Amino acid sequence: MELPATSLTDPAWLADDLRRARRLHGPAGPVVLGTIRWYSASSVLVAPALEPWVHTGVARDPALDAVTFDITDDGRFLDAYSTRTLGPAPGELAAALVRTIDAVVTAFSRASGASPRALWAIAIDSIANRLLWAGSTTGDADAAKRSAEELAEHMAHAAHDVPGCVWNGSPRPRFTTVGGRLVVRRSSCCLVYEAPATLGAKCVSCPRQTPTERERRLRTLLGP
Repeated sequence: MELPATSLTDPAWLADDLRRARRLHGPAGPVVLGTIRWYSASSVLVAPALEPWVHTGVARDPALDAVTFDITDDGRFLDAYSTRTLGPAPGELAAALVRTIDAVVTAFSRASGASPRALWAIAIDSIANRLLWAGSTTGDADAAKRSAEELAEHMAHAAHDVPGCVWNGSPRPRFTTVGGRLVVRRSSCCLVYEAPATLGAKCVSCPRQTPTERERRLRTLLGP
């Protein structure tokens, strides 16, 4: 089922989505449910812009009026596509990402009560993950780190031109090496472990673990 990305800033749709999230994840509070939903949506939202940028050097437009989601009947985000192409300049992509993310973060924060700074941190980690996944398919995962640094620098400058934007360039995409493999060092938490359906179950890369526990779990997942 297709969903226009503009829905992510529609208060009525967001209110319905929190009710859908309650059915998916159990009777958690709106901050938890809104954070989980943004964690899911943000990764899919930024993918159509970032993946072609890594693969071809030309990004597609992440503007909400250009992006359409593919979602399941119960509201899970599967994929997305953009109908417009941007130029090859990273500054253009960065500015478009900042405008899109800030609009959705503002809407999700108002609907759920989640902190805009926490929601922005989730978006930054989603950008890092998508760049890493795209880079891995080209056989050059290390390029993700270089691309992320370049993009984040341009995004930080672009954020100054967005009134009320709470992201000021920090946090930025972070990476570390575990077992010889590059992974995202997350600065955000999706709060899924606070939802009744997954109570206590933290993601493998969750930053709300000790560094030792996180590395142990990542090594188990990725292998030696």
